[in-house]
Amino acid sequence: MYANSRVPQSAQTGIHERLAELVDRHRREPFRKPVLDYNRAAFDAAMAAWSERGNEAPLILDAACGTGASSVLLAERNPDCFVIGVDQSEARLTTGKGDLPANLHLVRADLVDFWRLLAGRGARLERHCLFYPNPWPKIGHVARRWHGHAVFPVLPQLGGLIECRSNWRLYVEEFAFAMGRLLGREVGWQEFVPDEPVSPFERKYRDSGQALYRCEIDLDDRRGAA
Repeated sequence: MYANSRVPQSAQTGIHERLAELVDRHRREPFRKPVLDYNRAAFDAAMAAWSERGNEAPLILDAACGTGASSVLLAERNPDCFVIGVDQSEARLTTGKGDLPANLHLVRADLVDFWRLLAGRGARLERHCLFYPNPWPKIGHVARRWHGHAVFPVLPQLGGLIECRSNWRLYVEEFAFAMGRLLGREVGWQEFVPDEPVSPFERKYRDSGQALYRCEIDLDDRRGAA
């Protein structure tokens, strides 16, 4: 049946008690795992595609884009920008799509490396989308959520408007808390109803009667930055 999606279930009822400790430690100790060759090659291909469009085109990153449906929509809605959709699954990225917009490049890569390569290049994003990331709802999996991962402090370096969406309220609440801790200012989040779903996942969650949540942060607003 369609519209039968369920909200992630977790024994965790509030912001994880270790999240502040994890964010602080990762800020103090930069993530130094070597970048894998296939990720560097994927990054170079994405940068070459952007260069062909002219590097002056504002850059949008659709992180963990799945089948790329959201990336296609972002490219169509933002014709003056260049959109890069990144996912680690070749199968999802090659799921049947017609001709892609000329301002879109889909690439198979590990985001952990792709984010660090972007930061190392000094790239600045216009918009940064994390739509419905894997929630890892088990209490012991907090370090697998993006805001608990060692790479998280790299994200503010990329600038732009970053947006995280989830059908699990606690994920967005934690994301806002962790980003606020990095930025040294309060970061809010909200429940919302999409006018036009960005992906089949979002449409299914909405049509299943679920509440949806998002956190939007202007990373170029440095008020109160630590």
